[in-house]
Amino acid sequence: MLAKQAVGQGAASRKYDVLTALGTMACAETSSVQRTILRFMTLITARYNWMRDELSIGRADIARLWQVNERTVKRELAKLKTRGWLTVKRPAARGRVTVYGIDWASILEASRPTWANVGPDLEARLGGAAGSAPEPVRAKVVAFPTVDTAGQGGWGRAAAILQGEDPAFYANWCAGLESAGVSDGVLELIAPSAFHAQYLQTQGYDKLFHAVRRGLPEVQRMVVAGQRPG
Repeated sequence: MLAKQAVGQGAASRKYDVLTALGTMACAETSSVQRTILRFMTLITARYNWMRDELSIGRADIARLWQVNERTVKRELAKLKTRGWLTVKRPAARGRVTVYGIDWASILEASRPTWANVGPDLEARLGGAAGSAPEPVRAKVVAFPTVDTAGQGGWGRAAAILQGEDPAFYANWCAGLESAGVSDGVLELIAPSAFHAQYLQTQGYDKLFHAVRRGLPEVQRMVVAGQRPG
């Protein structure tokens, strides 16, 4: 989407370009369509999040922004959705307004006949933006330690469960744990330090014990101790 291209270096000029395209198209339309496009542009400049491609605003707020009643807002939003310019990303729910996205490809295609009225520079810039495929969003991949279950028995199973459910918590607090075995229904885990053990006994106990119980159903209680002197 153009929204993903309208951030970073040159983002401001690209935003101005697409808004120019909308405005130029409006100038060539009837007064009714001009009014719809003007309202749409006002909504974009006031409330659109370019980074996230989200337009999150309730009808009452739109009505106040446009200085119309909510019936008019409903009618205008329907027009924009019919044109394919506005899409619903998340419908409204109790206590939460509708979140919209904007289909910039549809807008650029609709406005293309009027680009020449601005000049060949706009045609060149928007021609590339409209014709190119969206830039892929590359997720930042963080490598977490893998679970070594060798010799760990049930704790190895519990650790694997925990890593699958919360890899960050596992990597930060559980990857360095060693099992001292189960005795009378009590699992003893050895942490790299007293501070580490204290955190897991207080802040991380429930999450850790929940995974332990699934890996070692016979465990009734768990103790995390600091590393013993070697």
